[in-house]
Amino acid sequence: MKCPFCGFDESKVIDSRPNDETIRRRRECLSCSKRFTTYEFVEHMPIVIIKKDGSRQSFDKVKLINSMVHACDKRQVSLTDIENVASEIETELQNSLEREVPSTQIGEMVMKRLKTLDEVAYVRFASVYRQFKDINTFMEELSKLLSDK
Repeated sequence: MKCPFCGFDESKVIDSRPNDETIRRRRECLSCSKRFTTYEFVEHMPIVIIKKDGSRQSFDKVKLINSMVHACDKRQVSLTDIENVASEIETELQNSLEREVPSTQIGEMVMKRLKTLDEVAYVRFASVYRQFKDINTFMEELSKLLSDK
């Protein structure tokens, strides 16, 4: 970190305090011994979702949570568990370094996690996500679920 007073390239960190999205650091220049403050933050690249119709929109964690809340309606799944799943998915997407992600990939990620969280919620989500055309395709999905046990 370059000293704002003398321009020297090296400083030592005296104090470091994390805030919500930033880290505040007090530094001391190794040349002139003057102190200054820096703020560091994690830069998140926006994730763009490619919808089934080809349109694009920004990733919205709230929409993801709402879809899972709807699937878990009247089930014994806590909001904390749902938020944790949404955070896991968001982190996985950020770590993948892909800036454009198909909605089908996110749907599969949700179903994978809902399957372990609550099977009824999984089937509810799958019925909307996969748009079952008739009872036979619905039964095929249930058969897969039962055979995985």
